[in-house]
Amino acid sequence: MLTTNDLMTIDPDTVTPQTSLREVVALMNKHNTRQLLVVDEGKLVGIITDRDIRLAVNSPLVTVDPLERITLLDQFTAGSCMTSNPKTVTPDTPIHKVAQILSAYKYGALPVVEDEELVGIITVTDLLNQMALMPEAEPFV
Repeated sequence: MLTTNDLMTIDPDTVTPQTSLREVVALMNKHNTRQLLVVDEGKLVGIITDRDIRLAVNSPLVTVDPLERITLLDQFTAGSCMTSNPKTVTPDTPIHKVAQILSAYKYGALPVVEDEELVGIITVTDLLNQMALMPEAEPFV
């Protein structure tokens, strides 16, 4: 049986709650990812996604001037728009359970925690990559 440990990314990129949104966006772009885990003193405190950033910067309460929106990236931090205390899984969580959680909550990723320590991240892409490696099922006759 496949578990989270078999597919997760070990030692994922992280930011702190004080990291500016500009730095968060730059790191997401650099590593071609849609989410980053937020840690404070080595402990997982949240997750920030590209959607969180879009919602913060494209709020109707914000100016329509694109240059002013860009300056907002320097004014706000990961901590101001992250999801606090995200759902997590352990390295031993079966992959089917991970898939159920990702599907039910429409998440793109889950932090992987063991003994209260962040050990990885598992994403929808990780699951899709695994599915792409599976041999094609035999057709029913």
